[in-house]
Amino acid sequence: MKDGIHPDYHEITVMMTDGTSYKTRSTYGKPGEVLHLEVDSKSHPAWTGGQQRLVDGGQLARFNKRFQGIGLKK
Repeated sequence: MKDGIHPDYHEITVMMTDGTSYKTRSTYGKPGEVLHLEVDSKSHPAWTGGQQRLVDGGQLARFNKRFQGIGLKK
């Protein structure tokens, strides 16, 4: 391995959306820094069964409005 070309690998704390945390090693930030997650497995609909909803900024609504007349004919 060449010296000086690899990022510093150190311990950080990851803070989940529900307030729980765990320590891991990463190249993120500086040693001892806290990484606050906005979306994790406890709050994302893909893991929670769709109980919470993500705000899409209107993209989905615009898509549905644009293509509302297109449908499968039975």
